[in-house]
Amino acid sequence: MGMFSRDRCEGRTPEQLAMMRTAGLLVGRTLDLLATSVQPGMTTQDLDALAEAHIRDHGGVPNFQLVPGYRHTLCTSVNAEIVHGIPGGRVLEAGDLLSIDCGAEVAGWNGDAAISLVVGGREAASAADLELIDDTEASLWAGIGALRVGGDLYDVGAAVEDSLTEAGRRRGREYGIVEDYVGHGIGTSMHMDPQVPNYRVSGRGPRVVEGTTICIEPMVTLGDQDNTVLEDEWTVVTKDGSRAAHWEHSVAVTEAGLHVLTALDGGEQRLAALGLRYAALAPA
Repeated sequence: MGMFSRDRCEGRTPEQLAMMRTAGLLVGRTLDLLATSVQPGMTTQDLDALAEAHIRDHGGVPNFQLVPGYRHTLCTSVNAEIVHGIPGGRVLEAGDLLSIDCGAEVAGWNGDAAISLVVGGREAASAADLELIDDTEASLWAGIGALRVGGDLYDVGAAVEDSLTEAGRRRGREYGIVEDYVGHGIGTSMHMDPQVPNYRVSGRGPRVVEGTTICIEPMVTLGDQDNTVLEDEWTVVTKDGSRAAHWEHSVAVTEAGLHVLTALDGGEQRLAALGLRYAALAPA
């Protein structure tokens, strides 16, 4: 039995995967819009309004708004905020490290993804922030690459941790891998079993089956991974004030290969670069 009370993942049919690709693609396109729109002087609420309009105009529902007690389309986490930052009147400045988490539901199926970037572009970033962003994204793809039908879901976390450990060794630092928040299954709800750790877990995990759909989302800090929740009861921040990055994709696993549901190209280019099999999905 797996650590999180499920010995195997739940599979989706090809038709269901096609519906999930529709939702995932809407999330990916929304994040692409935000990444190209964000600039110094905007507020995090400006981004939230832009995202909500885009999702609703394209037939989706912002699924973060379906979470009890949350009324926003995005989570916008800035600098020392790790995850669950609430959009509002905060004015973004050049050099801010911004993580944007976004989700959408279309026809009852869900997508969920996150990106990290520096406001004002890479030229406005410190070297350490760029390394954190790039290494966190690379660890996400290492975790994706660990997925295969018949495999152990805990291989994902081991691959994420190994990627960050090696990157930290090259950079001369030790990254903090946040353990209090993990990835998850996704389908007819945004958050489903099984949980997906971003770190090595002892013992056997749930078995990956044909049509498994999960979200992998490493959250990584430049300092210690210890964190606390602010008085708003949502925003998670590092205790030592170090900056954090967050990347996430929704992923489908099939015998034919992998399909990154929230990547604009389905992950084809990045998977090919890693020597991994890409699986095309039939349109919904």
